[in-house]
Amino acid sequence: MNHPLAASRYLRQEVRGLLARLDKVRPFSLTMPTVTGAAVPKPAWTAIESHLARERQKLRQRLRSFMRWLAGPNGRRVSPQNQQRHLTLLRLQFNATLDQLDIFADVLTQRAEHETGVWLAGLDTVAAEALSLSGRYFESPPLVTYLDRGHGAAIRRARTRLPGGPKNPVGIVRVPRERMIGGCGIGSSLAHEVGHQGSALLDLVRSLREVLRGRMQKAGPQKPIWEILDRWISEICADYWALSKMGVAATLGLIGVVSLPRAFVFRINLDDPHPFPWIRVKLSCAMGQALYPDSQWGGLARLWNSLYPTSGLTPVKQRFIQLLEATLPAFVKLLINHRPKSLRGRSLREVMPVGQRQPMRLRALLRAWLQRPQNVHLPSPTLAFAVIGQGRADHSIAPEHESQLLARFLESWALNGVLGPETSRRLLSRSA
Repeated sequence: MNHPLAASRYLRQEVRGLLARLDKVRPFSLTMPTVTGAAVPKPAWTAIESHLARERQKLRQRLRSFMRWLAGPNGRRVSPQNQQRHLTLLRLQFNATLDQLDIFADVLTQRAEHETGVWLAGLDTVAAEALSLSGRYFESPPLVTYLDRGHGAAIRRARTRLPGGPKNPVGIVRVPRERMIGGCGIGSSLAHEVGHQGSALLDLVRSLREVLRGRMQKAGPQKPIWEILDRWISEICADYWALSKMGVAATLGLIGVVSLPRAFVFRINLDDPHPFPWIRVKLSCAMGQALYPDSQWGGLARLWNSLYPTSGLTPVKQRFIQLLEATLPAFVKLLINHRPKSLRGRSLREVMPVGQRQPMRLRALLRAWLQRPQNVHLPSPTLAFAVIGQGRADHSIAPEHESQLLARFLESWALNGVLGPETSRRLLSRSA
């Protein structure tokens, strides 16, 4: 037996309960305790607060509209079953709005952690510079960083869908807590994830796939190898972006991430968009040699071979790896000289700071830093990681010194964002 009046009364009470809980959701600006130096960049903060306020307002309007419909003639003519169906959809939208709140809360609550919050603000600066190119090829979205458990990093790109369907107003980069502050590896992970955002803004994956599929038609017996590279191109683009911004630091960071038990390093899963770890490191070395000619890349490749020799693999797997390695030079040449329409005639090599990341220049900068540390002017973030990574590759900087120097830089970049270079320099010199 149906009880329309009882059902309607129950549903109105449920909606009022949802509205009451929605009204308890306060702006982050009123709830997040954070020191000034740890604050997220103002454009990101504004974008997050504005987005969540709009979503709460839209949901509030839908809930109130449902109550009016429920009390009106159209709603009264609908069966309790259908009334409940409408409320169920609204409750799903309510939960999606709270899911969005939690996504951003994960980012912002860590800003209250001692030291960690300031370091994250510094990483926000690193991320913003890692995304920038020497030319206005796209409008950079705000980027924010946070830490989480796990071995690898990830990004929730700006302008992708959030729970419930709206577009994400900021890029959110998750970096592993175990890399903070362990050295230049955190910069490598960050630049790789930012590379995914940059690749999407430039539409690189689509444009490269067009070129690759044209190459496949002429590849003959090597066509399956090029098909596999096509499958991996999204992750390869991100690795290239990190290498272009941070030099050998990107390859060293990659080695740190993919140094796994041997079975995983040689696990070839053609459904995985990531190249399997062994070939991924070799590809990074090949791209490094093409961008920054130096004997260090051969040394890194030999080191990787000694850590994970291919002896003992099945003949089929060994042959597959040999074919991949033989194809890498041609593939890398195609990649770095690619000229997508989004770059208006320039190549992927030409828009990156390749000249500023040459090993000899990085070595000279590091020598100057170590000889006269008091005269070191705050470098650009990705250049700093590139210099320190080069020192790590050359064994000319101790891991302890590397960690201290990066922590100092992160604090400086964080304070620069809110106080300006002169004020932050004075504050840090007094606290040293």
